[in-house]
Amino acid sequence: MTDDQRSGCPINLTLEVVGDKWSLLIIRDMMFGNRRHFRELLTKSEEGISSNILADRLKTLLDADIITREDDPSHKQKGIYSLTEQGIELLPVLAQMAAWGYQYLPVSEELGIRARLLSEGGPKMWSEFMDELRETHLGIARRKKGPTVGERLQAACESVVNRT
Repeated sequence: MTDDQRSGCPINLTLEVVGDKWSLLIIRDMMFGNRRHFRELLTKSEEGISSNILADRLKTLLDADIITREDDPSHKQKGIYSLTEQGIELLPVLAQMAAWGYQYLPVSEELGIRARLLSEGGPKMWSEFMDELRETHLGIARRKKGPTVGERLQAACESVVNRT
């Protein structure tokens, strides 16, 4: 345990890395929105993150090995952020949080559809989605071919939007 940690408790240590609102929302946007550039994370955040908070949280996530940053080959001053294996393995945590929120809080149908489908799909769906994230962020070919979980979640969201 280091001096800046409150305790050696695994819940406490996890919260010290991802326990603020913005860190989990950045991870959510990288997972579910495939937002990988600073500008995308900044301008497409429904919650309206400020640039200084975004920069700070990205640094925290980089330092904790939740994400990596590589230079964008198309523009040397831009970076591409990717989830690491540690970051990808947060998917079940986010799925459980989403399921809890869907069950107990007044979520919108549009934003709740992904939570409902992930909850219904359970660990099998989460595993498939994690394989897709590994392909996108780590370059590891996924085992299952055909429509992706990400595509199915997006189609369900679009269906709700078109219906309302």
